[in-house]
Amino acid sequence: MFSVSHLQSSCTKSASPTKFSSLSISFHARRFNLHLPRIHFLSDPRRGGGLRIRNVDAALPNDYKTKLSHLPSSFAKLKVGIIGFGNYGQFLAKTLVRQGHTVLAHSRSNYSQIAANLGVSFFYDPNDLCEEHPEVILLCTSILSTESVLRSLPLQRLKRSTLFVDVLSVKEFPRSLLLQILPPDFDILCTHPMFGPESGKNGWSGLPFVYDKVRIGEHEIRVNRCENFIEVFRREGCRMVQMSCAEHDRHAAGSQFITHMMGRVLEKLKLEDTPINTKGYESLLNLVENTARDSFELFYGLFLYNKNVMEQLERMDLAFEMVKKQLFGHLHGLLRSQLFDGSEMEVRMEEERKLLSDGSQNGHVFASFSDSKNVERN
Repeated sequence: MFSVSHLQSSCTKSASPTKFSSLSISFHARRFNLHLPRIHFLSDPRRGGGLRIRNVDAALPNDYKTKLSHLPSSFAKLKVGIIGFGNYGQFLAKTLVRQGHTVLAHSRSNYSQIAANLGVSFFYDPNDLCEEHPEVILLCTSILSTESVLRSLPLQRLKRSTLFVDVLSVKEFPRSLLLQILPPDFDILCTHPMFGPESGKNGWSGLPFVYDKVRIGEHEIRVNRCENFIEVFRREGCRMVQMSCAEHDRHAAGSQFITHMMGRVLEKLKLEDTPINTKGYESLLNLVENTARDSFELFYGLFLYNKNVMEQLERMDLAFEMVKKQLFGHLHGLLRSQLFDGSEMEVRMEEERKLLSDGSQNGHVFASFSDSKNVERN
């Protein structure tokens, strides 16, 4: 390997030690196509012209700290405080920790051991967590308990530009709640990772992540912080969907709520595995399994806090009745055909139905019906 000592040996053959300078080092470095840091040398006549390095002005290109300093801002690490460290909070914490973010957690239940295993700092008292000044407060509470938990937080202990993020399955409700309760200096990002511990256990790639930048300060630091949090999901390969909270709830009522509703209904039927399962039936079993794992509290929250849900329930009732009428209508026709097939009475009744149908179109229902009766008497 070529070293500075080789340069020194080469230089001393052509120049006296007292006249040697860093300029000649630079010349020889270019000659041998070397990339050296800026180094200041001092000749030392007492040591026979030896070189002594006084200081290094730049780090080596392969230096680890140098590499870190050139990383894009999107990889900046965040300090995230998770409020509500249940199943879903733990699920998100694993990815945050793996990406190198600092994660703090608080919950009503004692999850200190689970937090320690995940590399998360657990705080029994929310005051202690807030005094750590997390950059992001991530609300992972249930829909029904969100308001009470939010009102119980010591907001005065947080930095006044803290970013609040929710991950609830409804969006207009937390949006209104956060705007109402949080001081105006706090930033608000409403999100919905549309997956959970079961659907996201093999990775988040291709899974939808919906977000709405409800209130983000214009300062560059606050804008970057919001983008850095969104980057957590982008780096995992999520399908990023920026959408208003109102639009999200309209879509979710027609997709997520109906999915949960059908899963709950099928669960009441006590569907069982059979030796002749079809693919469609297995899909129904999987639907029941996936929805049954979620708490009824979540299902009730989807119903209670999404104003579009009642319309979907009415549409489902109407659709069910339409299918029932269609089935019974065909059944009625089949029975009549079996009872009166080929008989004179059936022929006459068919003619009357035809006359009634034609008469109703022309506005002469009663006349046609009367004429048919007269023909029958004659």
